Amino acid sequence: MQINKNIKILIVGLGLMGGSYAEALTDKGFEVGAICRRQETLDFALEKGFVKHGRCEVDPEYIGQFDLLIFALYPHTFIEWIRDNQQYIKPRALLTDVTGVKCSIVYTIQDMLRSDLEFIGAHPMAGRELSGIEYATKEIFSGANYIVTPTAKNTARAIEFCRQLGTEMGFKTVCELSPPEHDEMIGFLSQLAHCIAVSLMLCKDSRRLVDYTGDSFRDLTRIAKINDVMWSELFLLNKDQLLAQMDLFMEKFTQLRNGIADEDTESIRAMMRLSKQHREYFDIREDR
Repeated sequence: MQINKNIKILIVGLGLMGGSYAEALTDKGFEVGAICRRQETLDFALEKGFVKHGRCEVDPEYIGQFDLLIFALYPHTFIEWIRDNQQYIKPRALLTDVTGVKCSIVYTIQDMLRSDLEFIGAHPMAGRELSGIEYATKEIFSGANYIVTPTAKNTARAIEFCRQLGTEMGFKTVCELSPPEHDEMIGFLSQLAHCIAVSLMLCKDSRRLVDYTGDSFRDLTRIAKINDVMWSELFLLNKDQLLAQMDLFMEKFTQLRNGIADEDTESIRAMMRLSKQHREYFDIREDR
């Protein structure tokens, strides 16, 4: 399956990510439709030109028109949708997603899917601290990373198609990880970061601090404005990996605390030098 502008794309779920996908793909010349729960969401997408048409209910005839289906749903809702509606999908259609965990989703979907359909997982490493289609924008993909998570059940052409999709939408880097590799990485880079931000915001009453804080605290806690429904589900679905990353963080935090308690200046400075070195890798990457 080669990517071309003649394929019809269905976005299932029009929140921040689904809306951003819709805008990016429509802007590239694809015919994009959508299914969402609320009429006001669909009306917004139509008014903004994100999609050409859409439905707020499961319409078998409508679903059967599309060559590519992109699922931007909460994990449990995604599984339920496939279980209840996959019989309406066009034979030989390709399915992909934006889900932030993979092991608990990819294998489940692939095992339950019809033999004439193919699902390949993907994760756009982009987003905002706000949710809802009103905050959707294709600009969040500019300079961002896009991860394809193939398994042994995926064909080479589906993997290549999914990679091309990321390039079409404007991602700077497109790479591949297995679902287990993805979940370990995401547990550290994303989920742990959100846990730290939430914990920081709970330490003190921010109403007393807002007039005194600087950019460092604002930057560290930007993502604490969290979608509790979605992120609690993601945390629990990736529980083992996230706990391992939290333990790793606590080990290093305790090491730094002990250095301060013992007034071990050299130990503190050694950790800071190594931290600076590791952070500079990101600066080098952004300059490419």
